[in-house]
Amino acid sequence: MMNKKVIVTGAVIVVIMAMAYGAWNWAIRNPESSPISNSAKVSTIETGITVGKMMPQFSLMSLDGQRVTVAKSDQVIVLNFWATWCPPCREEMPELEQFYKRYGSTVQFYAINIQEPADKVAGFMKDNQYTFRTAVLLDGDGAVARTYRINAIPTSIVIDKAGIIRYRTAGTVTLAELEGVLKGL
Repeated sequence: MMNKKVIVTGAVIVVIMAMAYGAWNWAIRNPESSPISNSAKVSTIETGITVGKMMPQFSLMSLDGQRVTVAKSDQVIVLNFWATWCPPCREEMPELEQFYKRYGSTVQFYAINIQEPADKVAGFMKDNQYTFRTAVLLDGDGAVARTYRINAIPTSIVIDKAGIIRYRTAGTVTLAELEGVLKGL
């Protein structure tokens, strides 16, 4: 009889500990709605690559040979990761051209080419008469693409004036989609 009480008591303790751990884990992952953190809200936003996170800052060479640092700005930032060999990337280029012509003076737009030689990218831009040549950055070793965990191209990311990622999509993006995101900021 004594053994059954010990087993039951031990099982109850394990269940209580599991529930306590679960509540603690939930509170850590959901600080905005946790009563534990209400008295000490965190006022900083974590850097990351997903919507709601502060963008990681980076520097790359432009197609024109200038080092460009992309960081929080007083303008909205649009990043588009692409390659010349990628059919969906080529498909969306006319939409990006229209976006750049319409918003290039009010939005920081960067077309980040992944792991291709500068002369190949420059030839592609010239052959297709794209005017956003100065907005092309070269991620020669793919380090920025790895930082942002770009698993498919094209991928577009929109960052607000506070440096917070507000939109991220893999696959082709249209002028209308980007305009919709801008209007929502």
